[in-house]
Amino acid sequence: MIEIPNFKSVEIKHIVLDYNGTIAKDGKLLPEVAELLPALTSTYSVHVITADTFGSVKSELSAYNVTVHVLSSEDHTEEKAEYVKELGKKHVAAFGNGNNDASMLKRAELSVAVMGSEGLSVKALSAADIVVEDIEDGLELLLHEKRFIATLRK
Repeated sequence: MIEIPNFKSVEIKHIVLDYNGTIAKDGKLLPEVAELLPALTSTYSVHVITADTFGSVKSELSAYNVTVHVLSSEDHTEEKAEYVKELGKKHVAAFGNGNNDASMLKRAELSVAVMGSEGLSVKALSAADIVVEDIEDGLELLLHEKRFIATLRK
């Protein structure tokens, strides 16, 4: 449980990660994410959600205890948001950078917009609780939860 003074109390059980642009570049898992995944999966249920543009997500993540959800609908924005809802949005921390991540970020209990090398859409920026320069900093928030308090308390 994370008690964030004058903001909210949260109990995160699930991490939902957009793939390309957030934890991967050009279909390849970022090395800093690969280093953090074992620690994250020992505490949280980790979900990676993607259109799998490069067809590489399953092979890139095969060594990690994560759930991969490949988007199949015509409306990826709504499918991502529904995925968070089905997990129980009160227990989800979501990470993304694109327009199609904005609804997912808005629905999650804690949301982190990631700047990254692909940039950050204004819609994702507006939907997030926190913005980070890179995914490593964002994921480390979950390993050092008091950082959420420092940023989000009112």
